[in-house]
Amino acid sequence: MDERKRTSGIAGIGLTLLGLLIMLIGIFMTIGGAWLAILGGSVYYILMGLAMLLSGYLIMKRNLVGAWLYAIAFIATVIWAVWEAGWEFWPLVARIFAFAVLAFLVTLAVPALRHAEGKTPCRVTRWASITLAVGIVATFALFFFPKSVIEAEHIAPVMKVDAGDKPADWQHWGNTTAGTRFVAMDQINKNNIGKLQVAWTAHTGDIPESTGSGAEDQNTPLQIGDTLYVCTPYSKVIALDVDSGKEKWRYDSKATAPNWQRCRGLGYFDATASADTVAQASSEGVAVAGAQQTVPADSTSPAGTVPVSEPANAMTCPRRLFLPTTDARLIAINADNGQPCTEFGNLGTVDLKVGMGEVKDGYYQQTSTPLVAGNVVIVGGRVADNFAVDEPPGVVRAFNVVSGNLEWAWDPGNPEVTGLPPEGQTYTRGTPNVWSAMSYDAKLGLVYLPTGNATPDFYAGQRTEQDDKYSSSIVALEAKTGKVRWHFQTTHHDLWDFDLPAQPLLYDIPDGKGGTHFALVQVTKQGEIFMLDRVTGKPLAQVQEKQVPQGNVPGERYSETQPFSVGMPSIGNQTLTESDMWGATAFDQLLCRIQFKGMRHDGVYTPPGEDRALQFPGSLGGMNWGGVSVDPTTNYMFVNDMRLGLANYMIPREKVGAGASGIEMGVVPQDGTPYGAMRERFLSQLGIPCQKPPFGTMTAIDLKTRKIVWQVPVGTVQDTGPLGIRMGMPIPIGMPTLGPSLATQAGLLFFAGTQDFYLRAYDSSTGKEIWKSRLPVGSQSGPMSYISPKTGKQYILINAGGARQSPDRGDYIIAYALPDDANKAQ
Repeated sequence: MDERKRTSGIAGIGLTLLGLLIMLIGIFMTIGGAWLAILGGSVYYILMGLAMLLSGYLIMKRNLVGAWLYAIAFIATVIWAVWEAGWEFWPLVARIFAFAVLAFLVTLAVPALRHAEGKTPCRVTRWASITLAVGIVATFALFFFPKSVIEAEHIAPVMKVDAGDKPADWQHWGNTTAGTRFVAMDQINKNNIGKLQVAWTAHTGDIPESTGSGAEDQNTPLQIGDTLYVCTPYSKVIALDVDSGKEKWRYDSKATAPNWQRCRGLGYFDATASADTVAQASSEGVAVAGAQQTVPADSTSPAGTVPVSEPANAMTCPRRLFLPTTDARLIAINADNGQPCTEFGNLGTVDLKVGMGEVKDGYYQQTSTPLVAGNVVIVGGRVADNFAVDEPPGVVRAFNVVSGNLEWAWDPGNPEVTGLPPEGQTYTRGTPNVWSAMSYDAKLGLVYLPTGNATPDFYAGQRTEQDDKYSSSIVALEAKTGKVRWHFQTTHHDLWDFDLPAQPLLYDIPDGKGGTHFALVQVTKQGEIFMLDRVTGKPLAQVQEKQVPQGNVPGERYSETQPFSVGMPSIGNQTLTESDMWGATAFDQLLCRIQFKGMRHDGVYTPPGEDRALQFPGSLGGMNWGGVSVDPTTNYMFVNDMRLGLANYMIPREKVGAGASGIEMGVVPQDGTPYGAMRERFLSQLGIPCQKPPFGTMTAIDLKTRKIVWQVPVGTVQDTGPLGIRMGMPIPIGMPTLGPSLATQAGLLFFAGTQDFYLRAYDSSTGKEIWKSRLPVGSQSGPMSYISPKTGKQYILINAGGARQSPDRGDYIIAYALPDDANKAQ
């Protein structure tokens, strides 16, 4: 008798604790559900909360009705979840999983409840426990398989490109000035990639000290012959042997900057071996290696050509690198020994602050690669967002690759200024800038600029007609003169920081009639993809002007329409609804619903206002600076994205505090306008995006059909998780991506720009992950590939300095190759 009483006492404590847990959850659900209902949201939560309150109370009182009430509420939850979310896995998990675990605990408690009422055990309850346990385990197992996948309908065969299209070196940031990020190499292929292993590891010695607006390693190295050229976030250049990673030389620019330290890439010019230079020089009479000719005074240059001012054999460094620094300098470095090219600018340096007016520390700097276009090197610049209206100019300038002389300038605010501004004047301040990588078509003699918007981002009542003309646009300039040939705007009167973030892809697309479309493809932060004729700027894929919501901020004006690229797929930019809200559990999902219903959201172009508004995608994108890669054998273009919303509201000037910073999230001052602005990521209290997964994908688009071929979530929560706690589980939910990809002739797609620490390879015809390698830290850098001229071995190379949101930092350069016997068994 005593033993039965003791057991009954333990069971009683269990029933009390279970009832109390259900009641506490019920209180949370009832209060939160009432709040949501008042905001006009779903009434399910308040009903479920009340049911749980009563159920928990009855269980505490040892009343079996409490268990039956919970069972009914749980079944109703399952029905409601399927009705609202359909059969999508992650939305269903958020709505059901936690309640299923509670239901399992309730079934375990039923025998004790029946015993308390003098009833015998029930077989149905036992089977319910088993069913729930199996369902919970099976659902958890499914966590580890990709969801939200668009599968390829057929497998594209592996093809070879023409021998003449195979580049010898990786000479540009995107491999070519067209930004293809493709290598015609197949030594590493689908059959042997399982044997790919680390060949060598080198260290830059420059470990980024912070994340976000601080230092980030986002470099794609160059490879010229037997040498790799790497730049670091702190504006240093390192030359490495391609086969061993052994350092050959190092150059330190001694650059200093308070924020945004990064170097995405270097420019490269070879006066002795560049086919572009030799062809241009031959037709102009420009001296090349060993020649002593000069440019005739009346010569007519082909498109895009600027004369080289002296013979190549008279240069201190005919093979030179161009380093953009974080303190606004452009430095020419001898590619052979790391010494400054003294004939360039002032002993190797051009001061990019000349003609700019006041440039405060951190307000203007170089983050993206300079563009070498024929015999000029072209630079734009990052201008700090949201400090004030009178920020540094967004001028784009071209300098002679040898002398460093200014050849032309494009001032978006004053087209009359084509060189240095007149004495006592500056380039137009606060104009749209070009902070991302540019592209160049040598045959057309055109450079293509992805522009930003005039500062600040979220209030634009003060912008001029000239500011708006070139804002958030693709602008085609003549490489020779800097004159505008055409421009196409992707966002009118941009109030969302929807500047164009990525290098335009230049690609020749078969038209199906034996001809070719000379296309330009531009990805955007708002998830739109525009395909234009790069000769004329006219859309090749249909663009529609659609009506968009109008705002009511005093002094602001609004564009009634915005361009939508309806002829190309849109990625991750749907108009969100309450049912799209998500959470790791039903509880943080409820909080996200409350947050959503407390905001105004009318789609991509929801205008900022004094009330809280949701912008989705947010100012990070969508697509960002990594751009795209393309496989010319299949005409597939590969696009990675992130899906992060931005919650914002305008703050009247008198209420903007002294702590406004203009960097990343929080309050930004926007001095010179009537308003500051608050910016916050649209995240749950656990730090998870509030909308349903995936939060980042990789998509293959057929440029001929303009349709999605496949789409897969990219990245897992292994190295991140709620509240920043690493989950340690490779759940492929699809995380925000940042960085470029690499396509190869062997039908492989390499990518490392995830929040977990992996370099991955995908089958580029299907999107299936077929290989991955653990990195010591995450990466935001672009994978690149080359074949060693000494050993004939193909390498895959990646920088690993740390993922964007991870505190783990590093200075790794890692090269992968096949072992010498990799192909013997095949």
